[in-house]
Amino acid sequence: MHSRKWLILLVHVAALIAAVGVAAASSTAEDWRPIELVLLLFVLTVGSDVLNVEIRGVRVSGAFLAIVLAMALLGPAPAVAIGVVSTMIDGLVARRAWEGVVNDLVNYATFPLVGGMLMDAYVVDGIPEGSGLGFAAAVLIVFMVTNLLNFLVVVAFQAARWGRPVWESVRSVYVTVLPSEFATGLLTAAVAFSYHRIGVGAVGLAAVVLFVFQYLLRAGVHAFERGEELGQRTKELASLQVGLLSTVMQTLSMRDAMTARHSAAVARYSREVARMLGLPEREQDLIHTAALLHDIGKFIFPDAILFADRKLSDEEWEIVKLHPEQGAKLVRRIDGYGPVAEIIHSHHERVDGRGYPNGLGGDDIPLGSRIIAAADTYDVMTSRDSYRRPVSSEAALAELRRVAGSQLDPQVVEVFTQMILERRVAFRHTDATDFERELGFDRRVADYARPRPAAA
Repeated sequence: MHSRKWLILLVHVAALIAAVGVAAASSTAEDWRPIELVLLLFVLTVGSDVLNVEIRGVRVSGAFLAIVLAMALLGPAPAVAIGVVSTMIDGLVARRAWEGVVNDLVNYATFPLVGGMLMDAYVVDGIPEGSGLGFAAAVLIVFMVTNLLNFLVVVAFQAARWGRPVWESVRSVYVTVLPSEFATGLLTAAVAFSYHRIGVGAVGLAAVVLFVFQYLLRAGVHAFERGEELGQRTKELASLQVGLLSTVMQTLSMRDAMTARHSAAVARYSREVARMLGLPEREQDLIHTAALLHDIGKFIFPDAILFADRKLSDEEWEIVKLHPEQGAKLVRRIDGYGPVAEIIHSHHERVDGRGYPNGLGGDDIPLGSRIIAAADTYDVMTSRDSYRRPVSSEAALAELRRVAGSQLDPQVVEVFTQMILERRVAFRHTDATDFERELGFDRRVADYARPRPAAA
C-alpha cells in the first residue's frame, strides 16, 4: 500500500511537470494581454473556490467557468497558470491533504492545457476568434469536453487511491450535476461571445454566471440528496410495514406451524406456475406474496376450530369462510398491497361460481387467485402436516384434473400438473430453511420500496 501511494505521487508529479512544460513552451507575450483580463479571471477563480459544493467526496467549484474563459480568451499558458496557482492557494487556505492537492494540481494543469490547445486549433484553422456564434459554440464544446476530463481525472484518482468505482461516481455525481454544468457552459459561451464586443467589462458577467452556476448546482445536489433521503425513508417504512407482516407470519407459525408451512408451500408452487404461464416477474412476485399471506385471516379462528380433528358445525364453518375477507382486510391496510389483498380475497372462489365469499366465476376471479386455489388444493392433499391424511402426488393431481372446470381453472391445472411431473417442484414442510426462503424478508422490503409507476 505504501509503495502504491508513492507510485501514484510519482505519476502525478511527472504529469504535472509535463503539463506545465508544454504550457510554458506554447506561451507567447500576446497570451498575457490584456493583463487586467488575466487578473480578473484569476480573482474570479480564487474567489469561486470558496463557493464549492461537495457531493460524494467530489468537490465541484465555479472556478471551472473562469478557467474556461481563460482558455478561450487568453490561451493554454495563462489558463494553466491560473488553474495551478489558484489550486495551491485553495490547498493552503483549506489545509487539505497533500495527496488531494497534488491530484488537483495535475487536474488544473491538464484540462486547461487541453482546452486551451483546442481553442488555439479552432483559431489556427482560420476562423477568427470573434466570429460570432461559431466561436460561442466552440467555447461550449470545449467547456463540456474539459468538464468531463476534469471529472474523470478526479474520480480516477479516487479509484486508484481508495478503490471507489469510477462508474458509480459517474452515475451518482456527474449525471446529477450534468444539467447545471450544461447550463453554465451556455452562460460561459455567452460571456466569451460578449467579450469581443464590449471588452473586459463583459467578463464582469462571469460573476453573475458563477452565482447562477452555484444556485443551479446546489439545487441539483439538494434534490439528489433529498431523493436519497426519501429513498432511505421509504425503505425504512417498507421494513416497518413488511416487517409487521413477517412478524404476523412468524407468530402464526408459532401458533400453527402447519398453516404457516402450508402457506410457504403454496407460495412456491404459485410463483412457478405464474412463471410457466409467462407472467412478468412483477406479477409473479405479486402472486407469490398473496400466496404467502392467503391464510393470514385464520388469525380470527379460535383454537377449537384451528386445531379441530372433527367435522365442523355450521356455525364454525361460517367462521372459516370469513378468513379470505379478514385476511384481505388486514393486508389492504399496507400501502401498495391492494392487488395482493384482491387475490387473497378471492382465493376460495370457484370457476363454476359456487365458491366464497362473493360467488365469482370464470375469468371474473383474478388469475392469481385461480393459481393459488390449485396450489392450495394440491398441498392440502399431499402434505403430511395437513388437516387430512395425505395422498400421493399422483392421486392429488388426478383429483385436480377431476375438478378442473368446476372448482379449478383447467389451464392452471394443466400447467400445475406439468410443473409437478416435469419440473419436480416440491416443498419440504419439515425444513425450516424452506419456510424462511419463501418469506424472503429482505427481498420483499426492497421490492416494496421500489418506485412504482404512476397510474395513467
